[in-house]
Amino acid sequence: MARLLGIDIGTSGTKTVLFNEAGVPLASHTIEYPLCQPQNGWAEQDPHDWWMAVLQTIQAVLTKSGVKPEEVKAVGLSGQMHGLVMLDAQGHVLRSAILWCDGRTQKQCDEITGLLGDALISVTANPALPGFTAGKILWVREHEPQIYEKCRHILLPKDYIRYKLTGEFATEVSDASGMNLLDVTNRRWSGEVLSKLDIDPGLLGKMYESCQVTGVLTPAASEATGLLPGTPVVGGAGDNAAAAIGTGVVETGKAFTTLGTSGVIFAHSDRVTIDPKGRVHTFCSAVPGAWTVMSCTLAAGLSLQWFRSQFCGAEEGLAAAQGRDVYDLMTDVAQKSPIGANRLLYLPYLMGERSPLLDSDARGAFVGLSNIHTKGDMIRAVMEGVAYSQRQCLDVFREMGVDVADMAVCGGGGRSPFWRQILADLYGCPVKTIASEQGPALGAAILAGVGAGVYETVAQGCQVAVQAGPTQRPDPEDAAAYEPYYQLYRTVYPALKDIYHTLAGL
Repeated sequence: MARLLGIDIGTSGTKTVLFNEAGVPLASHTIEYPLCQPQNGWAEQDPHDWWMAVLQTIQAVLTKSGVKPEEVKAVGLSGQMHGLVMLDAQGHVLRSAILWCDGRTQKQCDEITGLLGDALISVTANPALPGFTAGKILWVREHEPQIYEKCRHILLPKDYIRYKLTGEFATEVSDASGMNLLDVTNRRWSGEVLSKLDIDPGLLGKMYESCQVTGVLTPAASEATGLLPGTPVVGGAGDNAAAAIGTGVVETGKAFTTLGTSGVIFAHSDRVTIDPKGRVHTFCSAVPGAWTVMSCTLAAGLSLQWFRSQFCGAEEGLAAAQGRDVYDLMTDVAQKSPIGANRLLYLPYLMGERSPLLDSDARGAFVGLSNIHTKGDMIRAVMEGVAYSQRQCLDVFREMGVDVADMAVCGGGGRSPFWRQILADLYGCPVKTIASEQGPALGAAILAGVGAGVYETVAQGCQVAVQAGPTQRPDPEDAAAYEPYYQLYRTVYPALKDIYHTLAGL
């Protein structure tokens, strides 16, 4: 049976998983690395840290599994999106990578919007956002011209790892969709956008579909990793696009929700569907000839993590004493509160908001807080508020004609049956788990399997390797009880918007 390697280059660490062709993980290893914030709102990492983590995790899974290098048929890559990696003519890194969560480029994004006008969304399918890559390129050109002059190659994080493995400067359509430089409809770099932004197309990597072979392991990479020289490396995908493959979201009507630090809904579509207001993103799918619609709320699991850190010291101590997860104890308390948390609403805008509000000045709020409210009410309000934000994004999808009848859920928050039930009641459709928690790494491995001929298509690979877990079905009575709270939630941000902007200016 073939072995497939999925490597997920994340923000907190790199996770490498070795799978058999049935999608069963044989060995997994994660190496963490630091995130640097030179100034408030900035976020950078050293690409060398990613490479060292990739080397160590590959070596570790080969050792743990006892799998021989010749059994590994292909390597797939997944990674954090939007990050800017700049190399000189010799392939050396010129500066630390500027990451997806870096907020320094609003001025450059405003310039991009002014230069491109209507073409920005009609061609790239997305507004110019500080998280995306194009604004970062313009920021370096303006503030670090000596570095920009030396730059000969611009890569995304996972594509830097591809270069180190294969020597090839390449990318693929799903990750490139988040750069504000891709003609998303035609799945190629946009000459119009690059010309208006005065970016040399020669700086950008060769474009591939996600399941195509982009190169093979060099002798040097073979020696460093323990894999055989000539092992194929496929295009892979951005982390959410890879997670879509790893959860089987490869057909119209299917989607997944991630409740990690951020909250994401990611839906498959067989046609290009663009929100002209830019409230959600349209990207190329990792499935050839298909697209995806994606929302991103910035503080989903982060909201519950923040509440735990600030107010749940007693629960943390009790969880340690009982050998339980503190979030399970918090959920036990929240379940004692009724739907609507005793008339308490929470807005999860701790980091500003991206979908569907596009407001970096928005901030979190409890609305309706009174002397009667308990910690359990507040925890439930946080969980409900995050779910309301996801429902608001899903409403935009449905407005665009992207309906969802099959929803998977993953991420740390997705492990909670209680939170999944809230989502099911608000979405009005079943919410299921996936048996494997490997998500992006499994998706990358499936794409690798297609490239290596282990699977005929991405869909066939998912049929073999992705298995569903428990499912929560919507309760009609509870769904009806949530609805007035959700409709009220939708009115709170517009009422506070001017206050948020005034606060930001003080």
